[in-house]
Amino acid sequence: MKKMNWTKKLLAGLLAGALAVGVTACGSSDSGDSDSSNSGSSSSSDTFTFGCDYFSEYIDPSVNVNAAWSLVRFGVGETLFAFDEDAVAQENLCDEATTEDYITWTLHIRDGITFSNGKELTASAVVACWEMMYEKEAAGGSSTLSQYLDGPTFTADDDTNTITVVCQDVTTNLKGILAYPYFAVIDLDSYEEGVVDSVIGTGPYVLDSYVEATSKTFVRNETYWNGEVPYSGYTAIYMSDSSTKAMAIQSGDVDVVENVTTASDLETLKSDDAYTVKSTAGGRLANTYFNFSGQLSNETLRQAIQYAIDDETMCSVTVGGIYTAGAGVLPSSMDYGADQLTDPYEYDLDKAVEILDEAGIVDTDGDGIREIDGENISLTYLTFESRQLQTFAEAVSTVLNSIGIGVDYQVLSYDKILEMQTDGDFDMVSSNAVIVPTGNPDTFLGNFYSGNSSSYGYYSNAEYDACYEELITSTDEARKAELYVEMQQILIDDAATIVHGYYNSSITYNNSVITGVEMYPLDYTWITTDWAPVN
Repeated sequence: MKKMNWTKKLLAGLLAGALAVGVTACGSSDSGDSDSSNSGSSSSSDTFTFGCDYFSEYIDPSVNVNAAWSLVRFGVGETLFAFDEDAVAQENLCDEATTEDYITWTLHIRDGITFSNGKELTASAVVACWEMMYEKEAAGGSSTLSQYLDGPTFTADDDTNTITVVCQDVTTNLKGILAYPYFAVIDLDSYEEGVVDSVIGTGPYVLDSYVEATSKTFVRNETYWNGEVPYSGYTAIYMSDSSTKAMAIQSGDVDVVENVTTASDLETLKSDDAYTVKSTAGGRLANTYFNFSGQLSNETLRQAIQYAIDDETMCSVTVGGIYTAGAGVLPSSMDYGADQLTDPYEYDLDKAVEILDEAGIVDTDGDGIREIDGENISLTYLTFESRQLQTFAEAVSTVLNSIGIGVDYQVLSYDKILEMQTDGDFDMVSSNAVIVPTGNPDTFLGNFYSGNSSSYGYYSNAEYDACYEELITSTDEARKAELYVEMQQILIDDAATIVHGYYNSSITYNNSVITGVEMYPLDYTWITTDWAPVN
């Protein structure tokens, strides 16, 4: 298969940075001469370059959620169903799904599909992949399929190429659940755990080589089942800094970038006819989870934190307006009852200090840090460089430290944060998640259900649990709408999480080089066969 041509200057700089910290190249990472046939572009008409955050080294869905997303986003793996521009799950690898009771479903795998290595996609191959994922979760893995579909049984019939799925309870949204990247299908015969480039899917592209923490090179899947793949391949180059992304596309070093989050850079790109910026409104929540097994089990401390944070200013000024502030965990741009919620913790820094003093949470030894039960408040706050989460964490930490709440915020890789989060090794942890991950918010709200919440801080509320258990089995849409409001209000009243705001995802591309680029409301999908050369 043909190797990629990429911009020598940009890649050389990235490699130099990698080598400075002892990173070694993996796989086949030869680069050819830079093609200058397209003015203002690093790519030939047969390839493109994509600047994106470093979400995960892996594209193995069993490693963690970001690795699963990367598998689908980079066009390597696919799911049985896929969300369209209206966030509705449509048939993909599966071409027919039937059920009579919403407990037992029959799924027909589309005929004629092969993995990129030429192996036929069978019902057995799909079931084997899913069972591997559940087994790894049961063994303590970070990928949590049971959060979306708990305890199903799968039966494969290769003669009819169908899968029978038996759910534990009424599951009206199985198509949406199976469109989540955890359920992307890979070939287990080729798969080696921990080997990045052993992951083979059915998507339009194949991982060809990579440079650890720096870039990945993909080539065309020559056996792709769903039409022509326009490019021979592409290179994804990791760049977490927002301004670096903006400069890279303006200089022609990359052709597409995702999520430029610096407000001034975004406005510059929007005002330049050379580029198109596409964005989706309000599908993501930026929040901070509390760990209820530590000092944050103290309700007064959580309430004081809520009073101390000026989310309106942080969203409109600190991060330049790329978020909209709100109180509920479900974005106000969606019809989930935001106008029915009451926030008892409107910003009031004096009130935060007052309730701490009244509760006896004071600094007794003069070191500037308040104490609970004779111990200094010492909160470990984990965050990562994505969508300005690190900016929120820094601002929150500064404010809390100023009133005697000791906070140490740490900017780590997302893989490391997920590992620590799963182990409960945190007090506060940043998150930016799609709150309708399967086409509705039910599974996201399950993060706060006591049966699921161990990875999110051990939150437990019997009233909330009862609402959630009713929600996931109800087929009454009016009642579900009431439950969305009730559950959000419980979380607000409990000061269960910091809601920073609702984010607009965006993608920017060079109009003279590439066309067909979209940003979907559920942004699992990036690289598709719609991305094609202009000429």
